[in-house]
Amino acid sequence: MPDTLLYDALRKVFGFHAFRPNQENIVRAILAGQDVFAVMPTGGGKSLCYQLPAVLLPGTCMVISPLIALMKDQVDGARANGIRASFLNSSQLPDERDEVMRDLLSNSLDLLYVAPERFTLEHFREMIGRVKISMAVIDEAHCISEWGHDFRPDYLSLSALVTIFSDIPVAAFTATATNQVQHDILEKLALRNPLVVRASFDRPNLSYDVRFKDNPEAQLVQLLKGNQGKAGIIYRTSRKNVNDTAAMLQAKGYRVLPYHAGLSDAERKRNQDAFIRDEVDVIVATIAFGMGIDKSNIRFVIHADLPKSIENYYQETGRAGRDGEPAQCTLLFAQGDIPKVRFFIDAMLDETERARALGALTKVIAFAGNSVCRRKTLLDYFGESYPHENCNSCDICLGSREVVDCTREAQMLLSAMVRTEERFGAMHIVDIVSGSDNKKIRDFGHDRLKTYGVGKEHEKKYWRQLIDELLAQKVIEKSEGLYPTLFLLPKAIQLLKGEVHIQIVRVQEKKKATSHRAKSEVASTPYNQKLFDLLRILRKQIADEQGIPPYVVFSDRTLHDMAANFPRTAETMLTVSGVGEVKLERYGRQFLRLIDRFCSDHNLDYSKPGIPAEC
Repeated sequence: MPDTLLYDALRKVFGFHAFRPNQENIVRAILAGQDVFAVMPTGGGKSLCYQLPAVLLPGTCMVISPLIALMKDQVDGARANGIRASFLNSSQLPDERDEVMRDLLSNSLDLLYVAPERFTLEHFREMIGRVKISMAVIDEAHCISEWGHDFRPDYLSLSALVTIFSDIPVAAFTATATNQVQHDILEKLALRNPLVVRASFDRPNLSYDVRFKDNPEAQLVQLLKGNQGKAGIIYRTSRKNVNDTAAMLQAKGYRVLPYHAGLSDAERKRNQDAFIRDEVDVIVATIAFGMGIDKSNIRFVIHADLPKSIENYYQETGRAGRDGEPAQCTLLFAQGDIPKVRFFIDAMLDETERARALGALTKVIAFAGNSVCRRKTLLDYFGESYPHENCNSCDICLGSREVVDCTREAQMLLSAMVRTEERFGAMHIVDIVSGSDNKKIRDFGHDRLKTYGVGKEHEKKYWRQLIDELLAQKVIEKSEGLYPTLFLLPKAIQLLKGEVHIQIVRVQEKKKATSHRAKSEVASTPYNQKLFDLLRILRKQIADEQGIPPYVVFSDRTLHDMAANFPRTAETMLTVSGVGEVKLERYGRQFLRLIDRFCSDHNLDYSKPGIPAEC
């Protein structure tokens, strides 16, 4: 296909002036009739890889996706760009499905999303045999692999695609797949000489931060204060924790709603829609939330409990910053969380599944507890080497790391455990060495121990972290049960005798960035905040009128470009990333009028470069 036709469609339909990495190769392969398998991270632009060919090829592109909750948003987004799109799933009324079928049979659709369950129905397969299908797409292809983190049995039927569609390209996409999962997908789908693309798993706009979990309620409040008015997700492991956290934050005045499987279908949908439509800022959720979310302007994701696996953590953090703008990912971690996860793993009846879950947990603990660049650790997991020493965007690389010998302090803790006959938990041992004056200490006479108050010079947080480190380094162990106690392992005796030493890595105050990353790669262009806020209000008004999510109108990145460059004509508006001809026609005049009024109100000479960031 001629370059002019390809780039014209990219610009006119999607409002983009260049492809992101890997997109052009994938699009050209599909247009040439070649099968494709692509692993592309969330935010990498995989939907464009099939939507652009869907516009250029005759017939209908059929996309098989497990995310029923997401289909409407995907269709709204495609229609906003002028693409003739619809979906078929069980959420529709019979009349709605009949209308879609009529459009499909009359060749009036460029794009059709269907659930895998529908694809297995014989009458549906018979019907699409009478339709001109341009290509078949499998989204979330990791669902076909039993080694993946979200295996769906219905996906196994998709192995028939290359037989059913023997003369058109079949493309499979996923945002997360280890090399083992990738091999399994390719084997099951039996794609024909496919173009295989394994894009970098690096998300340069995301920053990673692991913090010692001390007082999670206060820590969450502090994190939300730093992200006032921004969209975010807080993940908790249990429904009770979700409800308690949401209620606590609501009481403090934050716009927050809960989401978990214990809520009614109607309430879950209502809360999810409120989040998608910017009516609340934060969702507190179990991992049941997220697979159906295409919201591009999520600015932070907080894990207040341990994720199940590195894949889960990568996918859940990947819901932040889909628009390419900077976003923050924070994990609150303490060794005390591990037994809670182990409880559920130990209850698994299938030995293979239990071993797999335990292995996944071990890798998550290693990720949270080590002193290696977070980005490097994540990429290593997916078989990718990170080529730089400093990523400039994780807590390890932004902190001055210092190896501290804490043998003496560790001996204090171990001595307190010995003198209390290894019958008490971590908090009680901390209270002893820090000299706490509480009833339990006095009742047991532990205020008369030699180790009572020997560590007053350190805060309790320090001692709790040191206990975590002793657990991680297999110096001590924690008993099973509702009230776990600490007991010594063989290495503890050596440490008490001074035969071995123990060191911990402490991350001090943040330092100036010295990494390879140019600031422009991870931060948005400076823009006028006041104009951006007004553009957001207008976007919300338009979205509410049309019954679509605000980010479908324009992404945050597009509004940032407008607030940085002050487009004043239709021609200059088309130079803004994300503004194609259809969106210009539908929304452009309203945004141009607002920008014109803003310049006039603030006496700005928009014809000159260098509009001030503040007015």
